Amino acid sequence: MIELIPLFTATYELTPPLEMGDGPAGTRVVGEIRSATIEGERIRASMAGTAAADWMVRTGAIALVDVRISLRTDDGALIYMQYGGRLDMANRANGLIAYVAPTFETGDERYAWLNAIQAVGKGVFTPSADGGKLEYEFCEVR
Repeated sequence: MIELIPLFTATYELTPPLEMGDGPAGTRVVGEIRSATIEGERIRASMAGTAAADWMVRTGAIALVDVRISLRTDDGALIYMQYGGRLDMANRANGLIAYVAPTFETGDERYAWLNAIQAVGKGVFTPSADGGKLEYEFCEVR
């Protein structure tokens, strides 16, 4: 039986999206992450550096999500998080909903447990003139 253990919540502030236009894979949109805050019982972190982005390729009502972000924990550890997933562009009644599956990499022994887990997440994107906000709930799959 699958068990979901709460891992953390994440809040991203995004820049206005850059639409690349129609390409071979669909319409590519880049939403750069301006800031990120991660809060949970086992981990608290924020974005490290400025190289974080949310790439999407839209094909019809579904967008493919591809995110890569470096995090620095409150106690100084560096963690790399990447994930893919789906964003439902058709059902906007409760915001745009994303379902994702992140993995993590770190060399810090205090957070080595992250290297071994698979997580899942559900996020709600709220667009705005200055880019928007993306709020996720992430869980560890056991």
